[in-house]
Amino acid sequence: MTGASAGLGIDDHGVFGHCSSSSSMSLDVSTSAERWAILAAMLNVLLILGGYLMGSVPTGFLAGRAWGVDVRRVGSGNIGMANVLRAAGKWPAVITLIGDMLKGFVPVLAARLLTENEWVVAVVALAAVLGHCWPVFLKFKGGKAVATGAGTTIALAPVVGLVLFAVWWGIVLVTRYTSLGAIITMTAGPVAFLLTGQPWPYVLYTLVGSSLVIWRHRNNARALLKGTERKIGEKAREGNARAG
Repeated sequence: MTGASAGLGIDDHGVFGHCSSSSSMSLDVSTSAERWAILAAMLNVLLILGGYLMGSVPTGFLAGRAWGVDVRRVGSGNIGMANVLRAAGKWPAVITLIGDMLKGFVPVLAARLLTENEWVVAVVALAAVLGHCWPVFLKFKGGKAVATGAGTTIALAPVVGLVLFAVWWGIVLVTRYTSLGAIITMTAGPVAFLLTGQPWPYVLYTLVGSSLVIWRHRNNARALLKGTERKIGEKAREGNARAG
């Protein structure tokens, strides 16, 4: 110790050693925060990519193939539940419906469990719908995302999603038109999410996602107006392309 520092009770490393230690701790905290931010960003990207890839799994195509039918060459050529029912029968259609719903439900549920960022969860939901509509595994030629969209809404808001799903099926059972049920339910979806006080990212997702699904049904809407839309269960012949 020097005389001055000895008098104050400070050794040669006292003041400056304390400052150096504080700076080091601050730097460590900053570096740790940056690392966590990078990891969180990577997780978000993986969740969104996973949502798209899961949405891209062509459940209807695979179910049809298992029953020896290429649903893309029958009826409307759509890989959704309604056309699978016409082309391959009841059980492939049931598998398609459940599988397509899970494609939306699972990635959104995973996102909700792994992140508190509601915007990321909403983007994951949209990614699953986009994957179904434009699947990488079928050269970006997919379905209309009604069941996949239903799966996402159930994962986002279980009660509201299940009610909307029940409304869809109720309309289908009464009218026998899956497309009419889809258009009405997708129109009601954003309103239901808004009125029940769901988070704004979820409301915005339902607005964008529902608009996309309705747009994918534009040919069905024209067929409904003309009276040429197929009813659910109506058989279709190979190469006979009509809306449905």
